Amino acid sequence: MSFGSEHYLCSSSSYRKVFGDGSRLSARLSGAGGAGGFRSQSLSRSNVASSAACSSASSLGLGLAYRRPPASEGLDLSQAAARTNEYKIIRTNEKEQLQGLNDRFAVFIEKVHQLETQNRALEAELAALRQRHAEPSRVGELFQRELRDLRAQLEEASSARAQALLERDGLAEEVQRLRARCEEESRGREGAERALKAQQRDVDGATLARLDLEKKVESLLDELAFVRQVHDEEVAELLATLQASSQAAAEVDVAVAKPDLTSALREIRAQYESLAAKNLQSAEEWYKSKFANLNEQAARSTEAIRASREEIHEYRRQLQARTIEIEGLRGANESLERQILELEERIGQLENDLRNTKSEMARHLREYQDLLNVKMALDIEIAAYRKLLEGEETRFSTSGNVFFHISGGQKSKIKVSLGPLILQRPWRRILPCQFHLWIAPGLPGLWQHHSKVCLHLHMAFFPVSLCLESPSPFFFS
Repeated sequence: MSFGSEHYLCSSSSYRKVFGDGSRLSARLSGAGGAGGFRSQSLSRSNVASSAACSSASSLGLGLAYRRPPASEGLDLSQAAARTNEYKIIRTNEKEQLQGLNDRFAVFIEKVHQLETQNRALEAELAALRQRHAEPSRVGELFQRELRDLRAQLEEASSARAQALLERDGLAEEVQRLRARCEEESRGREGAERALKAQQRDVDGATLARLDLEKKVESLLDELAFVRQVHDEEVAELLATLQASSQAAAEVDVAVAKPDLTSALREIRAQYESLAAKNLQSAEEWYKSKFANLNEQAARSTEAIRASREEIHEYRRQLQARTIEIEGLRGANESLERQILELEERIGQLENDLRNTKSEMARHLREYQDLLNVKMALDIEIAAYRKLLEGEETRFSTSGNVFFHISGGQKSKIKVSLGPLILQRPWRRILPCQFHLWIAPGLPGLWQHHSKVCLHLHMAFFPVSLCLESPSPFFFS
């Protein structure tokens, strides 16, 4: 760095009091620049105090003009040449130090690029972790929705199973009732069949009795006809005998007493006719009464047979109706048994579905637990990354005041604005940082050319803008 000729007149002893020799300043600057992050440090609080003491004799402000010593204290040219050589040596040392600092700045810039690359890689990894962290939530939502559907299906299946059990119980009771009724009807049918058999035996007996009576009637009629024929023959014989006897008697009595024999024959004939009529009438009455009794018995038997036939017909009709009803009940029973089998199969299927659903639910719960474990591990890893990044951020975002004490009495204020601290993390803010440099006018390396100088330094982790404002013109070279 070069310096104006009017500044060479400042005493080296006062400069050493404020800053020390070049090696001490170089060591302090090297210590300030060699930190892991950019940190503004005060060089020395004792130097600040001595700088304030030294600058009390000079006017305040950033002007680089100095007060000339009085004429009685003039320096000879040899001392001025010695100071000039000393300042040249210091200037050479400072150039070397600045070159070293520039080399270190280049190293820091390269490190910044490496850190940016690492930040981009970490950002991509974080995006992947976030995506993996978001996927379990979607899987959990799908699992919860499917679980709700399965629970609804399970409730429907349980309600259907309960309804089927109620229907099965009702149908079983109906089947029991129908079976009892069927057994009762079977017993009634057996009783009707027994009664029918008994009535059939009675009907058979009545039929046999009727046939016997009919045979008796026929035999009696034949006997009556035979008796009539015999009677007629006897009557004819008697008449013939009477006629013969009457003729003989007439022939006998013709001579004796013809009128008396004729009257006697008429009387005998009348008596025989009345006797034959009485016998015939009594026989007819007996036969008529017998025939009436037989007809009455036949009518009663016919009525009984008709009633029995009607009863048999009624029993047959009832038996047919009961048979049809039994067949219908058997069909209904078979249908109900088939329904019971179908319901049992459906219940078994629903139970299998329930077991499968429970196993599927257990599998989903295990998967969800695994995803939850993965999520917890990712959260722990993210928290570890966050702690590391917060530590780096804390190390990067420090700020402070740096004081450069310059021999010569005045000090200049340099406002140093740190550019935004850009961290490649979306959840952190961009933190601006500022600090101030107080530079006395006796610092080597100042030239009287400009009233405002802005020096941009690219540090290790963020850009630095140094803006120097001074009432007197100077700049950094």
